[in-house]
Amino acid sequence: MSDTGRPGPERPVGQPVPPISNWQAAQQQPPTAPTGPSAGAPAAFAAQAVDQEPAAAGSGRPRWLIPAIIGVVVLVIAAIVVGILVSRDGDTDEAPPAVATTILLPSPTPTLEPVARPATTAFAAALPTTVLQYALATSVPDAEWQAAGAIEAYTETYSDGGSGTVTVRAGQWETPAEATAVAASLVAAVPAAPTPDPSASPTGPTLPQTGEVTAGGAAAGTYSIADAGDGTGIAVWTNGTTVFHATAPVAEIVDFYNAFPL
Repeated sequence: MSDTGRPGPERPVGQPVPPISNWQAAQQQPPTAPTGPSAGAPAAFAAQAVDQEPAAAGSGRPRWLIPAIIGVVVLVIAAIVVGILVSRDGDTDEAPPAVATTILLPSPTPTLEPVARPATTAFAAALPTTVLQYALATSVPDAEWQAAGAIEAYTETYSDGGSGTVTVRAGQWETPAEATAVAASLVAAVPAAPTPDPSASPTGPTLPQTGEVTAGGAAAGTYSIADAGDGTGIAVWTNGTTVFHATAPVAEIVDFYNAFPL
């Protein structure tokens, strides 16, 4: 109640109360919008409320949680990959691949001294006195080859000190063509070897064999090695103007030919 005994009007909330003497004027004027720093306060509060609504309406998880989970997953995957690679390296270290090993056996050597060769010509001196386990036992001129046109020729035997014996005929002709013709006749005279038994286990080298004789990287002649069928093998070869005919145990004929220096 006012001092005049009349009921006063209710004051608007948030508005200043006008003096009693100007009460009527205050009633006729529309309320003015607040100015100054506080004028934008309600709008700011409203915008803040709108920005906060999505967070309130979400799942409630903090924004940093999802990136953290992704980081953990990446680390776990990386650890698995590293573990696989390490295990593979470990398996490789534990089981190294097998390495083939080649064992070279020393060449056999004679057990007896070779005899002195009677001939002293350049060709005779070039002939070996030992071949593998065989040593020169005898050496005589080869009259048959000399009669066939050889400048000089020799028939020689080599022994291993036991039952092993090798016979070598060596001769020299004027030209390579003459030597080739003589070698061809020797090869033609080699008896045909018996047909091998397919049920028998193979022993010794595979025969017959033929090929080129090389000297200094160039072809100097030909060779032929065959099974004589009587337990021996025969090798015939030319080297320029020289001709050689060797008879040895069939299991050793290829090795003897390969070891002969001429």
